Amino acid sequence: MPLEVLRKIGLTDGEVKVYNAVLEIGTASLNAIHEKTGIERRNIYDILNKLIAKGLVSYITEKGKRTYQITHPNKIISYIEEEKHRLDETKNEIEAEIPSIIKKFKAAKPSIKAEVYRGKEGIKAVFEDMLNHKENYFIGGGWYVVYELPFFWANYNRRRIDKGVKWFNLVRYEFRKERIPEKKLMSVKFLPKEFSGNPLVIFIYGNKVANVLWSKEFFAFVIESKEINENYTRYFDYLWRRK
Repeated sequence: MPLEVLRKIGLTDGEVKVYNAVLEIGTASLNAIHEKTGIERRNIYDILNKLIAKGLVSYITEKGKRTYQITHPNKIISYIEEEKHRLDETKNEIEAEIPSIIKKFKAAKPSIKAEVYRGKEGIKAVFEDMLNHKENYFIGGGWYVVYELPFFWANYNRRRIDKGVKWFNLVRYEFRKERIPEKKLMSVKFLPKEFSGNPLVIFIYGNKVANVLWSKEFFAFVIESKEINENYTRYFDYLWRRK
């Protein structure tokens, strides 16, 4: 599938080749990417780290071995929005490629999937994925995205509202006196102070559960499983009804 257009958002030739290989394989090991691209393993590792830093690829480690997946292709659109001043001329051309990328992305997904995201771009990728689902639920919220990613939030929240995505947010007790940044399509209740602790927020959406740590390292672990999501949804419903 032609992904040459990705060069227009700043990806190098190597990044385009590796991204395309991971997309086509679905869940890819370093060896599989090497066989697909012919790029040296040490170079592939460097390229993957750059794609992870940009929020375009995530990974999971099982039995000491790391495998890679692309993040939801909507992250590309988010990148365009943030770089709008530079990319306006190619936005339509790039957006035209997204449906074909999404089609292959969905076809390669396993029934149970786990991903690790690091850095601010990784966290943004999780938020972009939530836009694909009409209702998002949070346990332990604290407006971290507003404070930590203010420029991203302004653009993202506009798109969230335009898409009609509703947020149901169980916010930590210590944030009860903070101003709620945007209440449109957003319902808020506060947890008891016994739930206070580290800045870890549970995101529940679609068939996914994400544990997002808003520390200086910005880390998210996302599991896609219908059964796990259903259990966490019950936990949320129980806490929501008690408030």
